[in-house]
Amino acid sequence: MRYQTVTIERETTSPIQIIDITRDVQDAIMASGMKEGQATLVTQHTTAFININEQEPRLLEDMVTFLKRLVPRDGDYAHNIAPVDGRHNAHAHLMGIFMNSTETIPFTEGAPLLGQWQSIFLIELDGPRPKRSIVLHISGE
Repeated sequence: MRYQTVTIERETTSPIQIIDITRDVQDAIMASGMKEGQATLVTQHTTAFININEQEPRLLEDMVTFLKRLVPRDGDYAHNIAPVDGRHNAHAHLMGIFMNSTETIPFTEGAPLLGQWQSIFLIELDGPRPKRSIVLHISGE
């Protein structure tokens, strides 16, 4: 069994943003030289998450609209009274309780085993941010 760790970094430009990182994950798996195994993605943030869903522009718009309705930015949140980093971002943390900070994806022949309509997304909930990091841990043969 071999292991490799790669970090994928992205700048975000919107308060809520859905960024397709499928190609980054595919490229990292191919570059590892491993043919069979699994890739685990982990965000290093409490307001940015990993999701597998469909890459369709109107659906992505619907997702952003849904999140804004689910947890409004201007809610009366205790976290915003004295935020640790000066950001009034309780809404982003609350949205995050419905998301994953990790995903594990098997791969074969050097390619992730994703369905026809599946893409891998970084979901920013508290942007814009100059850098978001996703650790990709690849294990396999």
